[in-house]
Amino acid sequence: MRDVPRRASDTTATRATTRLSKEGIIASAIELADRDGLAALSMRRLAQHLGVDAMSIYYHVRDKDTLLAEMVDAVVAKIGQPSQNHENWQEKLKNLIMAARMTMLTHPWAARVIEGRDQPTPSVLIHLERVLAIMRDGGCSVDLGHHAIHLLGSRILGFSQDLFDDDPDTSPPPEVLAAWAQTMPHIVELATAVTHDGALGGCDDDGEFAFALDLLLEGLERRRVSGS
Repeated sequence: MRDVPRRASDTTATRATTRLSKEGIIASAIELADRDGLAALSMRRLAQHLGVDAMSIYYHVRDKDTLLAEMVDAVVAKIGQPSQNHENWQEKLKNLIMAARMTMLTHPWAARVIEGRDQPTPSVLIHLERVLAIMRDGGCSVDLGHHAIHLLGSRILGFSQDLFDDDPDTSPPPEVLAAWAQTMPHIVELATAVTHDGALGGCDDDGEFAFALDLLLEGLERRRVSGS
């Protein structure tokens, strides 16, 4: 039987699939999300960016949820090792968490993906291991480390989840604030006195983040010293 000649498009797709790698796909997806935002990222858009057929991507990544998990894992893996040039465990842990924050600020979409997941990726688990290692080496008990994971929450990864996602574009207009002034004067006072320009959502700016982190670490140290 005579061999059926392969179409040029089939040959191109095969070469593209061979040329692609999982790491390359993830890196390109991160590049797109950094540039255009997560809402603009789709498997088809990613395929166009890579110059391949969309099916070539599915050969390496099962679906978009898997892609997002791999992207977050790659981002968290970029968080550097904590510096050892600190006198106490609080400074070491703050240094690690602020390094995580710098990574998240470079990839602001990653915080939203992490918030939407119910299972940690391998790199997130490694990061949690570093957090617990710092605390245990600093004399914290296993129980206090457990409390700290719950207490710090998303701050461990460099961002905070506020009660409401304050957006400057959706803040109450002056006429609404004026109407609130009689019944909710303290709400109005707060709304007009503070900024809501957090890079990772809500009031999650560097000052608020560091303020809360310092208070939490100071409280954990007091518990460590008291043994309670």
